Amino acid sequence: MLAAAFILPPIMALKSTIFKADLQVADMDRHYYDSHGLTIARHPSETDERMMMRILAFALHADPALTFGKGLSADDEPDLWQKDLTGAVDLWIEVGQPDEKRIMKACGRAARVVVYSYSPTSHIWWSQTTARVDRAKNLEVYQLPSETSQALALLAQRTMQVQCTIQDAQAWITAGDASIGINLTTLKGPTEGR
Repeated sequence: MLAAAFILPPIMALKSTIFKADLQVADMDRHYYDSHGLTIARHPSETDERMMMRILAFALHADPALTFGKGLSADDEPDLWQKDLTGAVDLWIEVGQPDEKRIMKACGRAARVVVYSYSPTSHIWWSQTTARVDRAKNLEVYQLPSETSQALALLAQRTMQVQCTIQDAQAWITAGDASIGINLTTLKGPTEGR
């Protein structure tokens, strides 16, 4: 008797969804005023909330040299980064709850590392991570209330017009009729004399 052969269909990789955002930044603290046309590839496993956190992180650090990394698609790239003309990494930005090995690796590669955590479990993640990353002098960690990140997720559209205003260390994100105040809690601030 012959065994039946089963032929499985090829597994198709899901493609990223492309989002476009016209981001206007008015950062009075840094005297930075510019418009950025952003193209964001949202990985199939990425939520609107996480994608909007990446846009927020871009707005808070807006610079012509700041770019999106491969994020969830690559282990060796951050969500955003900024390199100098020699290719050295000046700024490495992660959103979410990266593990301490990833954070310490980033701290070894970049002059400045910033993490934006937004999950309801951020306090648990940070209590488990803080002792292991405390020695990193170039690390900053901020927490955004999950209610705020969820409100940002509601702004996600395939084509977006987003404004970010920053003044006196306070930020506001506006899209359409919605305006969201951004209140970050500093879990680990910049170290003096880095």
